[in-house]
Amino acid sequence: QILLGDEDAILEKKELMTTWYHFLVTRLLYSHPTVKPMELRFYAQAGARIPARMDLFLGGESSPEPLDTILMAAFEFEIHQVIKECSIALSNWWFVAHLTDLLDHCKLLQSHNLYFGSNMREFLLLEYASGLFSHHSLWQLGVDYFDHCPQYGRVYLELHMERVPLPTEQKALKVLRICEQRQMHEQVRSICKIMAMKALRNNRLGSALSWSIRAKDAAFATLISDRFLKDYCERGCFSDLDLIDNLGPSMLLSDRLTFLGKYREFHRLYGEKRFGEAARLLLTLMTAHIAPCSFWMTLLTDALPLLEQKEVIFSAEQTYELMRCLEDLTAGKGDQKCQEDDVETMKVEMLRLALARNLARVIVREGTLDGS
Repeated sequence: QILLGDEDAILEKKELMTTWYHFLVTRLLYSHPTVKPMELRFYAQAGARIPARMDLFLGGESSPEPLDTILMAAFEFEIHQVIKECSIALSNWWFVAHLTDLLDHCKLLQSHNLYFGSNMREFLLLEYASGLFSHHSLWQLGVDYFDHCPQYGRVYLELHMERVPLPTEQKALKVLRICEQRQMHEQVRSICKIMAMKALRNNRLGSALSWSIRAKDAAFATLISDRFLKDYCERGCFSDLDLIDNLGPSMLLSDRLTFLGKYREFHRLYGEKRFGEAARLLLTLMTAHIAPCSFWMTLLTDALPLLEQKEVIFSAEQTYELMRCLEDLTAGKGDQKCQEDDVETMKVEMLRLALARNLARVIVREGTLDGS
């Protein structure tokens, strides 16, 4: 009787079948082995009486499981209903996103634009990719999914990249590389500024300067350059020399950064005993007005060892320029009675004496050369 497809004979062995669709497959296998997929809907509606048979397996009081509803919609080839039921029943968008994508590529999914303009395939891919971005290690996969959404993928990716946590520089560099590959300039600048601020709060000036240069943020580069100069005044030496020595064209980002790079170059020339070049660079730094006013006394003090060299370094014209800079520095200051002013007054007197002696030496030397 089973081989003849007798329903009652098959149902006598109901305990061997766990679900109603197990019964459906069994009955069709023996009674209609050549059934075509498109005919399943008719067996579902009439001949197979699936809803009635479903009650036998569910037990009357139980309601159909989500999978039952999905299969019923699939038997009727209601593609959109299948996608809808899966979206409701499943815990994430993985299945519906990939199923819809496959159906779309096979030209089996009719174009179904949603109310905000995106089609169903792109909407589901966007939702799935957004879910991936919430995972600490799967967010990079979400980038690839957004890349395959032509209408809104770029916008979604930009928004999500700005929200990726950046606990380490290694992860920041990964995010930065993704943004740079897709020419997302605003996001690149934003990430660099965030990392620069983190480095500055941790007093890692070299890292902060590197990130600000990468962000092309002139204001922040100026702020960090001031911190470098402040540290130099307090400690008497520069930190992160490798970075400062290799600024290259990046030092043109701001005047203060240019000054920092050139001032470090002055120290390098002085250390190499190239006193003539060091003197010209020092004078240029003062006359070009790119040095902060608070740093002028430091520059003039740096000129003292050059003024005291056995060989005359500064020409008469250069000496006059230094004198003018010194007078400009002291012109606006009144008489103040504090220890720091006494120290500064002593520095000024020493500079005036050194400049006067150098000028006398230069005049004698240049007069002797002219006479000869």
